Amino acid sequence: MTRWLIQTRGFELALGVSVLLGALVLYLVGLDWAQALLLALLPYVGRNLWLMTRLAYWIHCHYRLVPPFPLGFWGDIYRTIGQYQQRNRKERKRQLRFQRRFREAANSVPDALVVLNKNQIIEWANPAAMTLMGIHWPQDQGRQLSELFNHPQLTDSINAGDASSLEIAPEHDQSLMLAVQVAPFGERKKQRLLIGRDITKVYHLNLIRRDFIANASHELRTPLTVISGFLETLSESSLTPQSHRRPLQLMHKNTQRMRSITDDLLTLSRLELDHQVVDLTTVAIADELQLILADAQAVSAGRHQFELDIDSTLGLLGSQHELHSALSNLLLNAVKHTPIGTTISVTWAQQAQGAIFIITDNGLGIAAKHLPRLTERFYRVDKARSRESGGTGLGLAIVKHVLSRHQGYLAISSEEGAGSSFACHFPTRLVRRLTNQRGVSGSVLSAPGAGSLPASSR
Repeated sequence: MTRWLIQTRGFELALGVSVLLGALVLYLVGLDWAQALLLALLPYVGRNLWLMTRLAYWIHCHYRLVPPFPLGFWGDIYRTIGQYQQRNRKERKRQLRFQRRFREAANSVPDALVVLNKNQIIEWANPAAMTLMGIHWPQDQGRQLSELFNHPQLTDSINAGDASSLEIAPEHDQSLMLAVQVAPFGERKKQRLLIGRDITKVYHLNLIRRDFIANASHELRTPLTVISGFLETLSESSLTPQSHRRPLQLMHKNTQRMRSITDDLLTLSRLELDHQVVDLTTVAIADELQLILADAQAVSAGRHQFELDIDSTLGLLGSQHELHSALSNLLLNAVKHTPIGTTISVTWAQQAQGAIFIITDNGLGIAAKHLPRLTERFYRVDKARSRESGGTGLGLAIVKHVLSRHQGYLAISSEEGAGSSFACHFPTRLVRRLTNQRGVSGSVLSAPGAGSLPASSR
């Protein structure tokens, strides 16, 4: 810093001394002080104008400023601008290298990647988008996405910025099945990154799996019904020896359990094939809960206490059979998988986001590591306890699919030793208000009642 001041100020001081000496000489030759000073300053002013004009021209023409630089303050200005230019050139090279690596990486990705602006106009696409989505870049740059890859649900998802995945068969190749996902990005999340993944093999494998399960379950149902009927007849016949009754009853019980598994597998297969409910009716949830509660009390046989907070004026647009099955599974699960003396709370109420059905218990609770997998088919928290209670491990999988078909979702929270909570959330557009109904709340002690409906284990 000191050296710079000495060098810069020394040169400017020398220029100042030169100007004064020139003015003095001109004054001695007969000019007045003003004229002498003006004439002496002309070379200094001319130099500054020349250096400033040259710098402006070089900047305008994007010339590179390199040494040697002028002396004095103008030299410092030239040198500083030259250093900024050098840093900018290095930064541009670094950005170009990064951009080149990014494009090479994006081009090597097997998934289709498409960048859209806020008006759903294509700005960029990788080579995989040509094969999977029929979008060619740069030929299709500037075109609307709907002109090349149109799907009503995808358009709604792009507008809403919904990141959920959609299964779409593209029009240009119906043999493909894509999982398309929308990722908002950019300033104020206005731009969209469209990701299309080829799931054709997985999709076909799932179809084969569903068909196999459905066909196998359907074929098993008839022989199991026949076997169950004969076993029940033999176990109750007066001609059956007493020593044979116990084995026949156990055989009949396990046959019934196998029938329950096949019924649940058929239900799951049907739910997986159809993603939306077609025949919608207004379901009085309170009436369904009354029937389900009677079954739960029969299964409990006085071992549990039920607390109710039910809005009887609150209905739901959906499938009566599916909703009954989902709510029944949740309540009977709580009865079957909680200890004697557990209090089970049943809530059906409206909330800001729609309607909510909650089953809460103060039982043993579930470890956190099990929560993400509870809705998987055949997954069991306690295999020994689940088999003793007769569960199939399909109940929560059925609940998940029923809620998905009704645009809802299942939220599970639990803590070991503090009980569990299973909440079914339904959207506002399915909520309906019923007339001539009233809310129900309070406590109901369980008592033996009607026969129980089959329910699956957690």
